[in-house]
Amino acid sequence: MKKLLLFIFLVMFGFSSKAEQISSVETSGSWVYIYNSQGKKYKTLSASTVGRVMGYSSTFFVSESGSWIYLWDAEGKRIKTMSKSTVGDVVGVAGDTFTSKNGSWIYTWNKEGKKINTRSFH
Repeated sequence: MKKLLLFIFLVMFGFSSKAEQISSVETSGSWVYIYNSQGKKYKTLSASTVGRVMGYSSTFFVSESGSWIYLWDAEGKRIKTMSKSTVGDVVGVAGDTFTSKNGSWIYTWNKEGKKINTRSFH
């Protein structure tokens, strides 16, 4: 009986915890659309809230608005707000990281906004 209940719990948990993966983030007019791996639009956000999309991976995307850098999860929830003066210019997003250039420094950040590497730009 315990095994059956455990099985049912795991099946139900597995279905409820399945997160979408991003295949594309597109801006059109006043809206930002997030598409999944099947090419289906599954989330719509206001472009005035998101700002300019700087890049995306399958798990998160990065946007810029004014003097702020925003990190968003695959469900369209803002997970971190960072100052552009600290981050600099976002140059790429890949996997679970993004890269920025600030002055003569290149920074690598994880998708939670933690700096994980610094190197000089030459």
